[in-house]
Amino acid sequence: MTAMLFPGFRTERVRTSGAEIHAVVGPKRDAPALLLLHGYPQTHAIWHKVAPRLAGRYNVVASDLRGYGDSGKPPTTADHAPYSKRAMARDQVELMTALGHETFLLAGHDRGARVAHRLCVDHPERVRKVAVLDIAPTLAMYEATNEAFARAYWHWFFLILPAPVPERMIGNAIEMILPAKMGSGSAGMAPFAPEAWAEYVRCFTPEMVHASCEDYRAAASIDLEHDRADRERRLRVACPLLALWGAHGVVERCFKPLDEWRRVAADVRGGSLPSGHYIPEEVPEPLIDELEKFFA
Repeated sequence: MTAMLFPGFRTERVRTSGAEIHAVVGPKRDAPALLLLHGYPQTHAIWHKVAPRLAGRYNVVASDLRGYGDSGKPPTTADHAPYSKRAMARDQVELMTALGHETFLLAGHDRGARVAHRLCVDHPERVRKVAVLDIAPTLAMYEATNEAFARAYWHWFFLILPAPVPERMIGNAIEMILPAKMGSGSAGMAPFAPEAWAEYVRCFTPEMVHASCEDYRAAASIDLEHDRADRERRLRVACPLLALWGAHGVVERCFKPLDEWRRVAADVRGGSLPSGHYIPEEVPEPLIDELEKFFA
């Protein structure tokens, strides 16, 4: 499947201090490194329309976050710390170190963008520039929750229920959850290539379901503690940040993304793209243009 979706890429598995991380790595070794991070409920396969093009200019690394895809799914704790964005960001820093990259460019979609945000704050010396796709900062989204947001992002409030309630409910209808969730956007199921969809289905196992619930539980608890501590200490993203979001999505309707990112980052630019939530699969060409222009 890697050869089909990411021609010319190789597969890597790196043992970090907290999990084993699976990634695909492009063939252009003597180029600036670019790390791509996916969101829920997907895997690195979301980048299959983007990464091969970017690999002509960058040493592209597309990884599975801990808990997702073929990466490890370590046991959790009562405070959900193993699935905090801090722990997930540390995985990615250690992955890039193992691959020989002391500094790198970074782009994240959805959950991956939240990991990217934490990575930039906790490891500012590692990231040269960062792009975040279709999110506002986690703390801002929780603090501004209203009825419209809660109805659109119902899964934020469902997945954080105490275990094993959401796990069992999803498990009882696991075949229908992916199309119900991913097909509910403005583009429906059209953006998802059969090969990528097969990967999402293959990886949507009970173990991933539990780990992804822990990801969301962490986001509603320990991650907010970390974000509030940043705000109190006035810690911000120091590197240039590009925020892109779908013009037909929830972030556009419910938030002012550039305003929110300017509260937590020093150098912010960006705008909307003509898509819904799944930008890398809905509008890959405009996204590639924006990333190449920003990262150049």
